[in-house]
Amino acid sequence: MSARSTSTPRPEREAGLVFDTFSLGRRPGSMRTVERVVASPSRMGLELIAIQEGAEIALDLRLEAVSEGVLVTGTVRADAVGECARCLEPFTESVDLYLTELFAYPNSVTDQTTEDDEVYRVEDDLIDLEPVLVDTVGLELPLQPLCSDDCAGLCPECGIRLAIAESGHRHETMDPRWAGLAAKFGAGSEEPSSQIDSLNNEEK
Repeated sequence: MSARSTSTPRPEREAGLVFDTFSLGRRPGSMRTVERVVASPSRMGLELIAIQEGAEIALDLRLEAVSEGVLVTGTVRADAVGECARCLEPFTESVDLYLTELFAYPNSVTDQTTEDDEVYRVEDDLIDLEPVLVDTVGLELPLQPLCSDDCAGLCPECGIRLAIAESGHRHETMDPRWAGLAAKFGAGSEEPSSQIDSLNNEEK
């Protein structure tokens, strides 16, 4: 009796934002879909707002073999945590991205004629989506994030958030001509006329 031949299954190499394209081969038109929720492997974003490391990222993608590589299209959703540029309060904002990105095959025309930082590449049948997301999120998020479009910011005098300040919040401002007297006798302790009287009394 002849021995029954068996094939060894390919070990699972997908994890997080890394995808195995081996099953696609290099047959243009072959494709697979991926729906996955993963933890962000790093902080992605800008100084004042970013998707934090460990935050959930929801992926709904299509991986399609084309003549020059693997075309990745689909949506990416996550929450970014930011600090308002006006009032400095923390807030959370939903980030929705649509990706269309080519990963070039090794030795393809695209691979051979494109600089390293101009295209992403398939390496050992794997594609890593993390660099794509880092670049895309950085371009999508605002440099000056706001907790709301109508955020009133902070009072320039006392620093209180104007959103929680009393109605008509304001500060009395002193005529700069009295600033020297105010510094000598104590700012706000007396009216300017009283400060002058005090000065005249000292000079007598």
